[in-house]
Amino acid sequence: MIALSSRVETGSAAKYLVQLCKHFAHKVDVEYDDTTGCVRFPFGTCRLAADPQGLTIKCESADQEAADRLKTVIDVHLKRFGWREELVVDWSQAG
Repeated sequence: MIALSSRVETGSAAKYLVQLCKHFAHKVDVEYDDTTGCVRFPFGTCRLAADPQGLTIKCESADQEAADRLKTVIDVHLKRFGWREELVVDWSQAG
């Protein structure tokens, strides 16, 4: 199992969490509220947590290829939704 995590500093974390979850819910299983979310992709799971200072993202996947895909999917969508802020997503990996 490969675990990834990132912390995105933004005052709009709850907005992005809901936006991401609503977007992904059109294609995959998603559970969310105003401050937490869980997105179950076929290639891994991402858990999101919003607080006033930022968005915490924790993902798990079975292998490196799936981990790279998770990073790409989250990166592309979050940067697209947060383009005005020029959000920075720095990933760390364990496992």
